[in-house]
Amino acid sequence: MTDQSLSDRHRNVAPTWMPLYYREPVEIVRGRGRRVTDAHGRNYLDFFAAARTHWLGYGIPEIERAIREALSRGEQATATSYLNRTEVELAERLAVLSGIPDAKVCFTNSGTEANELALMLTCQYRGSNQILALRNGFHGRSFATAAVTGMRGWSATALHPVHVAHVHGGYRLRGPLRDLDDASYIRACADDLREVLASATSGEAACLIAEPVQSIGGAVTPPKGLFTAYQAILREHGIPLVSDELYSGWGRTGDHFWGMGAHGATPDVITFAKGLDYGLVIGAVLARPELMESLGSQMRSTAGGRPLAAAAAHAVLDYQERHNLQANAAKQGELLLTALRNATESNPLVAEVRGTGLLLGIELNAPDTQAPSPDAATRVQEYARERGLLVGLGGMHDNTVRLAPAMTLTDAEADEGLNLLADALEAALREH
Repeated sequence: MTDQSLSDRHRNVAPTWMPLYYREPVEIVRGRGRRVTDAHGRNYLDFFAAARTHWLGYGIPEIERAIREALSRGEQATATSYLNRTEVELAERLAVLSGIPDAKVCFTNSGTEANELALMLTCQYRGSNQILALRNGFHGRSFATAAVTGMRGWSATALHPVHVAHVHGGYRLRGPLRDLDDASYIRACADDLREVLASATSGEAACLIAEPVQSIGGAVTPPKGLFTAYQAILREHGIPLVSDELYSGWGRTGDHFWGMGAHGATPDVITFAKGLDYGLVIGAVLARPELMESLGSQMRSTAGGRPLAAAAAHAVLDYQERHNLQANAAKQGELLLTALRNATESNPLVAEVRGTGLLLGIELNAPDTQAPSPDAATRVQEYARERGLLVGLGGMHDNTVRLAPAMTLTDAEADEGLNLLADALEAALREH
């Protein structure tokens, strides 16, 4: 069966608002290391880690052995309504890793569900449905998480179950604060937060939810200290800080285990999903006890924290710690960021190269007008694929090429990916 016929079948059954990458979508059939193979047998270097869900890469024997052993013990036979040692031990481990004093843990099925629960907890705790969120942020596809998303293209409806006020995040390139240095930018953002609290809320907002590094927003990284300044203001009002770490957690920024660590801030709530489960399903909310215990009714997740996924999560964390992959993310990220900036310095398509660790973005212009160019980003992605490299897309204007290679990336693979991407950028420029 051809890719085209499978693409047609996909279009027949899937909604139009769930598009696939590429003019001729790729069917991935297997992966090993940092490489994947499509249905035609063509190999690709994956610089997007299966849309950021496989941050260790593919085919790791130690992790797959742990999953098989859990299966052989019959752990999949139990459910979250019953006591399970693997799940409890994982929750204890995550509570310590969170840095939140006496943190409590609730497992979920996805990042959207984790963020939805975080909003519910803080609204209940504060007795308010007013939410502060960042412009250019993305938090999920449910009713409330779409409401707090600060990107028009990803916020599906103007009908919202919460009242939302958006404040400045870290996207400066095309914003009114673009010419400020870091310290001045942070002061301006803090002043804006105070103004929003005074004018667009009752002063009793439920929380501020923020991605430390904005993912679909295009690897946008605020200056260090922004969330420290925000949290100081929030604490004056008793407002919790929710850190959405779906993208920036687990050491992928290189310098810190959680993305919020770059700001010296300890959030009141951390949400995560993607990757910890090695392709199985797990997410969670980690929160201060008084927040987690604010619900007055029973709630239960049928599959969140299932023991098979918990066993995979333990193995993922063990492997990451044993191989010091956070340090590798810092090393390879700095190499990629520096090399990309050098390689694109004279390319008029490139407006900005940004990011931290292995979370990087290349924002593209139309060279003649300097306007955002989604077309250029799409062409670069297509040219990269033709050369054997998979990358993502995103950004406020859909004009950013996103890179999020696995934390196990080697020096040779970093160089290979750089060369392929630089060639794709040059090809896009020649076509323009």
